[in-house]
Amino acid sequence: MGGSALAMDEACSAKRPVLSVSGKLESLPRRLKRQELIRVLAIGSSSTEGIGASAPALSYPAQLQPDLAAIWGAQVVVENAGRGGETIAETLSRLEAVLKVSKPDLVIWQVGTNDILKGGDEGRFVALLEQGIDSVQAAHVDLLLLDQQYYPGIPDLGRYERFVGLVSATAAREQVPVFSRYRLMKEWAERSADTLNAMLSGDRFHLGDRGYDCIAQLLASALHAAVTSQDMALGAVSRTAASR
Repeated sequence: MGGSALAMDEACSAKRPVLSVSGKLESLPRRLKRQELIRVLAIGSSSTEGIGASAPALSYPAQLQPDLAAIWGAQVVVENAGRGGETIAETLSRLEAVLKVSKPDLVIWQVGTNDILKGGDEGRFVALLEQGIDSVQAAHVDLLLLDQQYYPGIPDLGRYERFVGLVSATAAREQVPVFSRYRLMKEWAERSADTLNAMLSGDRFHLGDRGYDCIAQLLASALHAAVTSQDMALGAVSRTAASR
């Protein structure tokens, strides 16, 4: 399992871990060991669809596919199921419909921004997030959550960060890993306004080509690290069982 390491764009780097919550990935290590095709479903709203990119081929799912193939030395297919403007209820409905007819090896669920912007209720948001996590886990599919983006014009920072916290808190309870776009993009902003602006599209809300490229690179590296760690843990359990 494993190809060559990605040549990471230095501007993409983050001092703090991009996986804000660690969790279990069980199916991927096994499939990679058997050198099987890896199928990834990227689902969410406009940030998954690729709004802000200059072409569909520059969305983060499109760029993630070759990045994962390179780092894993495996055949990888990433399906882009992003649909701009959706709230969690709408995406959850589509996700559960997909799981009834097919089982990807990994779901990357980008969630939460539109629920904040459209005045969503915090309790209902958590309930739907838990429902979605339960649905994916019941299908025995690995799951990674992708939380909200940081952007310069956040109107109510306190409320916004509460929703970001709800994603990480729920994921921690459910043992699901979270890739924190919010933490990453806020770090870019703290580095300099120019750094963040270089990652954003002209609307200063969605990412642009470079930002989506960074997300894909960092996601691939984080998934590789998580899968490697899980593979080592499973190996240790197997060795312990064999020695008894």
